[in-house]
Amino acid sequence: MSTNERQSTKEAERKVNRTTNDKNPCPKYDRKSSVAAEFINHDEILQTLEFGKDKSKDKKFLNEILEKAREGKGLDHREAYTLLASDDEDINKEIFKLANELKLKNYGNRIVLFAPLYLSNYCINGCVYCPYHGQNKTITRKKLTQEEIKEEVIALQDMGHKRLALETGEDPVNNPIEYVLESIKTIYSIHHKNGDIRRVNVNIAATTVENYKKLKDAGIGTYILFQETYHKDNYEMLHPTGPKHDWAYHTEAMDRAMEAGIDDVGCGVLFGLNNYEYDFIGLLMHAEHLEARFGVGPHTISVPRIRPADDIDPDDFDNSIDDEIFSKIIALIRISAPYTGMIMSTREGQSMREKALKIGISQISGGSRTSVGGYVEEETEDENSAQFETEDKRTLDEVVNWLLENKYIPSFCTACYREGRTGDRFMTLVKAGQISNVCHPNALMTLQEYLNDYASEDTVKKGMALIEQEVENIKSEKVTELTKKYLEEIRNGNRDFRF
Repeated sequence: MSTNERQSTKEAERKVNRTTNDKNPCPKYDRKSSVAAEFINHDEILQTLEFGKDKSKDKKFLNEILEKAREGKGLDHREAYTLLASDDEDINKEIFKLANELKLKNYGNRIVLFAPLYLSNYCINGCVYCPYHGQNKTITRKKLTQEEIKEEVIALQDMGHKRLALETGEDPVNNPIEYVLESIKTIYSIHHKNGDIRRVNVNIAATTVENYKKLKDAGIGTYILFQETYHKDNYEMLHPTGPKHDWAYHTEAMDRAMEAGIDDVGCGVLFGLNNYEYDFIGLLMHAEHLEARFGVGPHTISVPRIRPADDIDPDDFDNSIDDEIFSKIIALIRISAPYTGMIMSTREGQSMREKALKIGISQISGGSRTSVGGYVEEETEDENSAQFETEDKRTLDEVVNWLLENKYIPSFCTACYREGRTGDRFMTLVKAGQISNVCHPNALMTLQEYLNDYASEDTVKKGMALIEQEVENIKSEKVTELTKKYLEEIRNGNRDFRF
């Protein structure tokens, strides 16, 4: 992107952020509607901004919101934004304290680990914040063959990964749905030593109900799609060309996925593109919409921030947020959606991830490569196919070791997906407080597999000590005894026990 183009983009963003779309009045807000402009309603967001800023100094009202939040049933977007708008130190301390309590109550000290797998960076969209955009002539374009996918998967298995997130650009010629489906089949077919990929999540462009049904039949875990920004005018400016330009089609993608039977969906925005307050409200409204229309909200919410990449400079965007605001957003998402998994990738560094684990994050990536084919062979400076630069460059074993040092259980569990505990069935499990009898022992058993097959000597030592301690924290005596039995079976060479 040239200097003049960047300056034009920045000026366009300023204009968009000043407008309220007065020429096109919004339809009425309806969280149960299937129409994007009704469930992500511009006027409702503007009214929420006004309401929250007005009430953010009312400490009595703020404490009433916090009292409701302590019940652990969540907050609506207006309540959550009012807390976000407050600069009261006592209120902020209580927000972080409560986020930590709810995280431990619903997810315990488990941290699920995964890795992204980039299949192709061919793309026909013109997204100005992504190096895959079709006008970028400097990035190296790559598409993995099925044999190359097999090599990448074996490399990931040799690290110890069991859960992947597939990534690909939108290109109906190079990356048709048939290519994605064939790739999923290839991934699930690869059994290398003790390695298996047991869950494939998919992050591809918005598509049709018919294609979502094909993904469902292929056995995907979660369908993930980031909104980037919920502000319609800003969204269209940031996506000037290509099918992704259609804000409504993109925003309604989760509805089509759930209509197709995919009941685990993952939402997120790219913080730094648009005003963070607007997108924070929009993200929670999206979660509320899915809950209202389908009876279950998003399985996960991701919180990426924009990162440097080929042809992309985050300073070209006027909406960057510092770690303090970012942390408060994470904490308030946890409080507002207490039963939803929260994801943070290697976009963030160790210190930010360490803080985020305490206030809401329940899944992180480890040992990630954001280039096409990057697990088999790291790219040189002359060859770049990466979507963004990673901040946390540690190996998976280093991440596991770090989690163990901080008394977290690194989990490679995929049991709920394979046992049919998805959608409302998973949420029922969390709400009933049964994590300690299902997910907790499953996490310990997958950790034992990792220690046996992949871990360094120091990681083994720390992991064995944590397992011995944590197995006694399982509430059910029967489950405790079975877990001890299965752990011994794993140490003797058997694999894949689960509750």
